[in-house]
Amino acid sequence: MATAKKVAKKAPAKKAAVKKVAAKKAPAKKVVAKKVVAKKAPAAKKAPATKVKTARKPNAAFMKPMTPSAVLAAVVGANPLPRTEVTKKVWEYIKKHKLQDEANRRNINADDKLKAVFGGKKTVSMFEMTKLISGHLK
Repeated sequence: MATAKKVAKKAPAKKAAVKKVAAKKAPAKKVVAKKVVAKKAPAAKKAPATKVKTARKPNAAFMKPMTPSAVLAAVVGANPLPRTEVTKKVWEYIKKHKLQDEANRRNINADDKLKAVFGGKKTVSMFEMTKLISGHLK
């Protein structure tokens, strides 16, 4: 009787293993079906995304040469320059004399020449600087 019980116990174990294998195969077919659907969707999205880009044109107002005031001329020179070039020259002056604040890089610590341009302010933010410089251009 002891051997009959062992045989009876082994038989259900094999059936359970067969069921597990069958269960594993069924979801694999579903995954393949999802991948096929996913591949079709991006192909449809690519077609309307193509747009023709036009070349960027510079604004004529920025490129117009402007005469700096005597105070600003001490920093950038007396020749008429476009606003973009004036800003570049002021930044060259700031970097050359190491006037950018070490703790807060957005601030500029003015020396004697820049204090006159900034209206007597010792420290100015870089955003406020361009506003103050534009007041010195004619």
